[in-house]
Amino acid sequence: MKITRFISFFIHHTLLIACCLLPGISQAQDKPEFRGVWVATVDNIDWPGRGNYNPDLQKEEFIKLLNYHQSLGINAVIVQVRPVSDAFYPSEFEPWSEFLTGTQGQPPVPYYDPLAFMVEETHKRGMEFHAWMNPYRAVFNIGRSSIAANHITRIHPEWFLTYGDKRYFDPGNKEAQQFLTRVVKDVVKRYAIDAIHFDDYFYPYKIPGREFPDYKTYRQYGNGMSKDDWRRSNTDSIICMLSSIIKKENPKCQFGISPFGVWRNEAKDSVHGSKTNGAQSNYDDLYADILLWLKKAG
Repeated sequence: MKITRFISFFIHHTLLIACCLLPGISQAQDKPEFRGVWVATVDNIDWPGRGNYNPDLQKEEFIKLLNYHQSLGINAVIVQVRPVSDAFYPSEFEPWSEFLTGTQGQPPVPYYDPLAFMVEETHKRGMEFHAWMNPYRAVFNIGRSSIAANHITRIHPEWFLTYGDKRYFDPGNKEAQQFLTRVVKDVVKRYAIDAIHFDDYFYPYKIPGREFPDYKTYRQYGNGMSKDDWRRSNTDSIICMLSSIIKKENPKCQFGISPFGVWRNEAKDSVHGSKTNGAQSNYDDLYADILLWLKKAG
């Protein structure tokens, strides 16, 4: 199955953070080994299969996926429920995902709540369900993506920046950060998920020769910082904000981040950098200060 490309066995490689030094970290360390598998829904990579818009067949497909991975000893699934500011669940904030129904904003017919279904089936098997969200990606492909009338890019176009063939929330926009916090809070409040999970998409991967176009926001909010430090502070602030709201809403819900594998290149950090010269890195390119988060988590 193509999903096996995304299997990730990790205990320490997944960063369960509480950047505001919230309680509960010690309990997380006492848990059994975490063996998780990624289930990507964007562009129908793993589930549901491309062109499968039938709810009954989607359910069958997901159950088959769960049973397969349970047989391999997997004890958690990390399912992408918000790939591009859309939803695999009914949401007052964002439209139904085009990867679920073929057209963004169109609900399943006959109706069901995929997230509720997936959580229930996962827990039946004694496995954890992590709701994987992409924080800032809003349009997967400008030329061909389905965009609903109530998509946030249409309601607040001033919150977004175009980079390459995609559209992203401007990470320095404080209103955008508040919106994302409300989206996450809604899911944590309404569903019995075990974690909110982010992957490595903070600031987008750099396109050679093209600067991410956040100069206007930087001029407004930079406060004398270098642009790189300002960008890292934006990532820090949203992570801290989300950690706080998740723990406030449901202290049992974890907040997981699986950052890109390169912290920094040796050429820029001789102490902590790896021999990966030329590779993009968390600190210098994605503006995610992973070591700071680890220190704050204790």
